[in-house]
Amino acid sequence: MNRTSVPFPRRARGLVFLACLVAAAFPGRGAAEPTVAAPLERVVRLTGFSWDRVPLNLHFGKRTGDLTEAEVAFVARHSALIALEKSHGVNPHGSTEAGIADSARRIVARRPEARVLFYLNAFINWPGYAAFATYRPEWTLRDPAGEIVRHPSGTPRPDPSHPAFREWWSDVVAAAHREAPLGGVFIDALPQALAPGLARQVGADKARAVVAGLREMIALTRRKLGPERIILVNGLRTTDFRELLDWEGIDGLMIEHFGSFRTDSPAAMKADLDSLALAAAKGKFIVLKGWPGFNWLDAEMMRRPQAELLALARERITFPLACFLIGAQPGAHFCYSWGYTDSHGMLESYPELERPLGPPRGDAVWQGLTATREFARASVRVDLATRQARIDWR
Repeated sequence: MNRTSVPFPRRARGLVFLACLVAAAFPGRGAAEPTVAAPLERVVRLTGFSWDRVPLNLHFGKRTGDLTEAEVAFVARHSALIALEKSHGVNPHGSTEAGIADSARRIVARRPEARVLFYLNAFINWPGYAAFATYRPEWTLRDPAGEIVRHPSGTPRPDPSHPAFREWWSDVVAAAHREAPLGGVFIDALPQALAPGLARQVGADKARAVVAGLREMIALTRRKLGPERIILVNGLRTTDFRELLDWEGIDGLMIEHFGSFRTDSPAAMKADLDSLALAAAKGKFIVLKGWPGFNWLDAEMMRRPQAELLALARERITFPLACFLIGAQPGAHFCYSWGYTDSHGMLESYPELERPLGPPRGDAVWQGLTATREFARASVRVDLATRQARIDWR
């Protein structure tokens, strides 16, 4: 099966059919809008999606040195959709832009169809970028008392309601793509602007202006990158922030905290899995980030030997992977590790991710919080209430 010939699940087809009925009933409303199927086919093609094996997104950064040849080979072999994090390569290359550019060239040289995504945060001014030499202080977000609004780490937040900042930010992304064979951008922290806490800090009117600015900034970035590059954003969290599915220019969204970080209730996990079908019906794809029951912020766990952490991660992959397979739609990708650097399990092999999968034989069948789904080479069952799962490979 080639990468663009993928089955369109019944649930998504049903939503397309419903949209057609609405269009017929109300002629002229939305008549100029593209069909749902066309954008989804586009992101399937751009992401290199295939049902052959579990579609894998690698999302990490290596700050202390260059990727080794073995690491480049691993990345190119395992994924066609790679996001390189903030501060990637900043030590040997002097800036995040240069570090990402160097790794992108090496990965794409091994796998020409790979899409390497540039990382730039939309609402936190993380250091390490050469572009900050031209950043202007008046673009920094301030509260009504004139105090700088900061991320909990102490890092200042920018103010996307400034048109000049939006122009600068989108130019940084566009310039990175002129310097390296990049396939798009990963835009982080949008939920931090959409959350109610921002209005408490800066006032309701200013918060609305910030969100409107972010929305325009992404649309502007899309215009500068063109249609053949991916814009992947972070993201969705249970039923929260689903408005991002309707923002102009966005191709895909990450569900970053699946089954973890206080979103581990059965209802929360079910909502996240429902978002995969909702996104597909809107012509977008989802990256679902799974966790092994611990993360890099757990100081006690991080004192354990790397080999022990990896063994635990391999042992615990079944539940998040099975959940992904239950909800997976064309274009969706699975991401798995306990953090975001090269030492957090992202550059390790997991046997389940090497097995042939094949296309699904239909949508998942749900009975309460239990679901089953059949693939050409696997049978999947999950119980969200007990966090039990099984994948029978064949």
